Amino acid sequence: MIVLILIASILMASISVIQFKNEARRYHQDRLERKEYAIKEHINYVLVTTTYPLTEHNLPLIFKDKIHELADIHNLEINIYSLNGKLLKSSKASFSVDDVSPPIPNYIIRLVQSSIEKRYVDIKNVDGLKNRSSYSQIKDNKFKPLGILNLPYVEDDSFYEDEIQEFLIRLSQVYAFMLLIAFALAYFLASYITKSLKTISDKINETSLNQKNEKIVIEANSREINSLIKAYNDMVDKLEESASMLAQSEREQAWREMAKQVAHEIKNPLTPMRLTVQSFQRKFDGNDPNLKQKLDDYSKTLIQQIDTMSSVASAFSNFASMPAQQNETLNVVEVVEFSLDIFNEDYLVFESDSSEIITKMDRTQLVRIITNLVKNAIQAIPEEQVEKSIIVAVKQFENNVNITVKDNGIGIETENVEYIFEPKFTTKTSGMGLGLGIIKNIIENYKGTITFETKYGKGTTFTVSLPIIEK
Repeated sequence: MIVLILIASILMASISVIQFKNEARRYHQDRLERKEYAIKEHINYVLVTTTYPLTEHNLPLIFKDKIHELADIHNLEINIYSLNGKLLKSSKASFSVDDVSPPIPNYIIRLVQSSIEKRYVDIKNVDGLKNRSSYSQIKDNKFKPLGILNLPYVEDDSFYEDEIQEFLIRLSQVYAFMLLIAFALAYFLASYITKSLKTISDKINETSLNQKNEKIVIEANSREINSLIKAYNDMVDKLEESASMLAQSEREQAWREMAKQVAHEIKNPLTPMRLTVQSFQRKFDGNDPNLKQKLDDYSKTLIQQIDTMSSVASAFSNFASMPAQQNETLNVVEVVEFSLDIFNEDYLVFESDSSEIITKMDRTQLVRIITNLVKNAIQAIPEEQVEKSIIVAVKQFENNVNITVKDNGIGIETENVEYIFEPKFTTKTSGMGLGLGIIKNIIENYKGTITFETKYGKGTTFTVSLPIIEK
């Protein structure tokens, strides 16, 4: 719209300038013709009333005094030439008629003689000004040519130039005002039109497969925007349906994987239990003097395997059903320090640069995170290692609290790094490897993150980052 106004203003200004120039050209052309007609009528009157014979030779005598009178009356310079182009008389006071006076060029004489009206207008630019010189024949009462009348005429366009300048100024003011109105109108129209689009854009940016997406309930005046809103709302319905189906599929897949893992873990102790029972059945002898000792060994083996199965069931139960969150405002520094009291290792060190960092979460689950990470750190350090070190640190970083657990154990091998948070992955000789999977799930429920850095043979550092709240 603004571009169109600018183009229109440029075209209007250009057309106006051309129009003014054409008007000026026609004005000067018509004015010279009127002046020429009036002067010739006056000259004819002089020729009729003169007492001198009407000859070319007598023209200077006839117009000796009259030419100045004519020039004053018509306010125009008048020159009278002979038919061959020699200057005979001029109204210019400073001009002297002599042999060196410039004659009329031959081509102008020929053009005057060859034209029907016996007239020719020569147009030249001198010092940036357009000069018109009219040449026409002077005739006696019998239409016999006596000489050539020359009327020099300088086009004075100062009036038109002032008019053009004033017009352009006014035109620029009008279009400037129109531009201001156009800018304001465009701003309000854009704000009005894009308001609905901004709402749609914000909703699209907030759309996620992992959350409940809200529909757009606004009613726009544009049919196209209403169609876009309807398409978005339909997409939200389909997305919610797809998310539900995907969640169901993922749950089923997760339970299948977990069932396979549990079945595998339960089969492990069942095999030695079966072998123990079969061996006892084959070798049972009621008269054996070591029968009591063998029964004790047999019982211990079965109890050990049963305990293994019980721990498998407990781990599976813990992972499958997370306890309900009891969120509360708590001091992370205090809770972490309290969680370390259950450990007796003298190489376990606690550090914090603040006495109070506040967050909101379940105290039990925070304790569970710390104890699990510290327990893993203790188990990562070999028994035979001489220098043992575990450092638990709590520090505030921007709007988060960072809890780091650093050990100098054996670290994690490169090929195992990408699997460390998988529920069924473990590098230990016993257990199901559900610990890190559980705490990762807890941390992410509180909009937090857990990362780690490790170097095999040097140790590992786990970092838990949780959002804090202002006091």
